[in-house]
Amino acid sequence: MTVKTPGQSGLLMKEDLIFEIGKEGRIGYSIPECKLEKACPAKLFGEDIVRDGVDGLPEVSEVEVVRHFTRLSQWNFGVDTGLYPLGSCTMKYNPKINEVVARYLGFIKAHPDMPEELVQGNLELIYELERLLSEINGLPAVTLQPAAGAHGELTGMMLVRSYHEAKGKPRHKVLVPDTAHGTNPATSALCGFDVVEVKSGPEGYLMAEDVAALMDEDVAGLMMTNPNTVGIYERNIKEIAEVVHAKGGLLYCDGANMNALLGVVRPGDLGVDVMHLNLHKTFSTPHGGGGPGCGPVLAIKELEPFMPKPRILKKEDGSYTIDCDRPQSIGQIRSAFGNFGVMIKAYAYLRELGSDHIRRATELAVLNANYIRVNLIERFNLPYETDSLHEVVINDKIQAEKNVTTMDIAKRLIDLGFHPPTVYFPLVVKAAMMIEPTETASMEELDQFIAAMIKIADEAEETPEAFHDYPELTSWSRLDEVTAARKPVLRWVPEK
Repeated sequence: MTVKTPGQSGLLMKEDLIFEIGKEGRIGYSIPECKLEKACPAKLFGEDIVRDGVDGLPEVSEVEVVRHFTRLSQWNFGVDTGLYPLGSCTMKYNPKINEVVARYLGFIKAHPDMPEELVQGNLELIYELERLLSEINGLPAVTLQPAAGAHGELTGMMLVRSYHEAKGKPRHKVLVPDTAHGTNPATSALCGFDVVEVKSGPEGYLMAEDVAALMDEDVAGLMMTNPNTVGIYERNIKEIAEVVHAKGGLLYCDGANMNALLGVVRPGDLGVDVMHLNLHKTFSTPHGGGGPGCGPVLAIKELEPFMPKPRILKKEDGSYTIDCDRPQSIGQIRSAFGNFGVMIKAYAYLRELGSDHIRRATELAVLNANYIRVNLIERFNLPYETDSLHEVVINDKIQAEKNVTTMDIAKRLIDLGFHPPTVYFPLVVKAAMMIEPTETASMEELDQFIAAMIKIADEAEETPEAFHDYPELTSWSRLDEVTAARKPVLRWVPEK
């Protein structure tokens, strides 16, 4: 593996890149000597746990630390750097004003255990956000406790399980389409269900008759992602809901792709019984990086008694109270009320946009994806000719004839200044590239991305052998991804 500076062919020394840049005796701080004997660390905490230094850590000056982390930040890529077209992830730019609002002292200084009369504004925000999400999605019961999308899925399927158990007729199977998100079958299995796969039709969406052939009175429900992971709208969803309901099952909708439907379609109106959203995808919290998320669950009235507790209720005098008396609840699935900071950003985002602009954002997301689709359709293979919504899936079938793969294309995109799209997912499409530009990409940016993809298609025809060495302009050259996956180095260990 070769280490390079972006845009240079010369090698950097190892010492410039990793922690072994320290020299004995260098320090990056200056702390006055403690003159108050009782305040000295040894007196406060005990001499046995106080140490003068830490063996193995580098001894560096302040400027070396600053330069090291500044350099690392410049090697990273984020949505603030450029287009981040990860399909199924909705990596869009989010207004910075929402980050400011989430840091208001009245929000960040409030403790979850404060008396409810002292946090009425916070409780009101949670309650009002629940009502906004309820109206947008057409489902009355809402909980904001889940910490992420997969956590929301788990919560939703626990509601489904509890619903059937309360009727005295536990069920043991869940239907999951082959175009669903990958976490759906894992969530079902974690809840104790047997997973039964449903094959999608030739146009990329489910057929009601295929669901009917598998639906029986031991099926708790169907987990559907809509739009699905090939970016196609499940146009038979109403008929499928009728099939599932006729056998007493429930229809679960994975709402991670709601960036394609907001303000246009309400899942509750289509027969969906329970769903989750991703506030950290669709509603203004930056997605990725392992930061806090929020995966609200919305459900029909019949599932409301099983919702996680505590619940926030609005009293007749307009004040808000916390209700823990929920005998049928699945229990508390997250500390306090969930990740409150994420809720603040979502609330600010919805109030900023309003109903008209929520729909406009959706329309632009769909338009941008189809603009890319139309401009690339002659140079890359399109597995499904069915209309796309917020994302488009292509693959390397044409380029593979020259031994240029999806991974080669992704690596070349990095050299051309773009983060690659999602690759090799969904699994239903061989060597997939799933592109989601979102509504925040401008036409100029889309044109630049399209030009880069067309350049790659030309190069694959003319110099296919060059693709196996890309990327060339990044700090690190092409990695051994198989070894990285099987033997990852997860933490820094000092050299002996």
